[in-house]
Amino acid sequence: MVVVLTGGADGIGLDCASAYSREGAVVAIVDRDGEKAEEAASSLGSDCMAVQADVGDGPAVQKAISAVLARYGKIDALHNNAGIASPSKPLDQTTEHEWDELIRINLKSIFWTTRFAIDALVAAKGSVLHTASMVGLIGQDNHAAYVATKGAVVALTKAMALDYAAKGIRVNAICPAAVWTPMLERWCSEQPEPDRIRTYLDDIHPLGACPHGDVIADAAVFLLSRRARFITGCILPVSGGAELGYRR
Repeated sequence: MVVVLTGGADGIGLDCASAYSREGAVVAIVDRDGEKAEEAASSLGSDCMAVQADVGDGPAVQKAISAVLARYGKIDALHNNAGIASPSKPLDQTTEHEWDELIRINLKSIFWTTRFAIDALVAAKGSVLHTASMVGLIGQDNHAAYVATKGAVVALTKAMALDYAAKGIRVNAICPAAVWTPMLERWCSEQPEPDRIRTYLDDIHPLGACPHGDVIADAAVFLLSRRARFITGCILPVSGGAELGYRR
């Protein structure tokens, strides 16, 4: 099984890459940080590969997909995981550049990967997975642009599931709440009271403290596997119950 994974050099992506590799998959990590992607791919084994690419850049994504096909001859699964979260602002304080960059990386990247990988996915009767977010379902204050992109990913997942079901392709999304990643650590450090924010993130999950990416990776492995062969259009919360109940 050949999995193309965007944003796989660290965080949730790296945990997913490791989990896919442990299950016997070959992973092609596509990341804008080529050096970190190479390190990640090397840690997985000689069969895996790294491709440096900005996932919001169409020609770069086309080149990356072509490189994967040139090496492996097929793509069985596509995991659109790359994303950014900044800025932490309400909509009226968000600049046009910040808005456009969030759309480009979090949403338009899926347009590009789908466009250039679709023929291979059809041939393989493959599977597509998106890393969305609980905020795309329930909202979040001071993150208007980010929330908009993740809500769009949720809706796009359902549209793609319908469009490609007849071709044998399943399309699902996974929705973390908070997960400790380098990106979340950076976000915490930028807040006025980092320690209070860290405590808050540990407290919002009824099942326990804020997790690491392994909990997302285990669910991702399932959704890309044959065990999920009759599941498509699923928006799966892996949130420790963070969205449940009345909270302030």
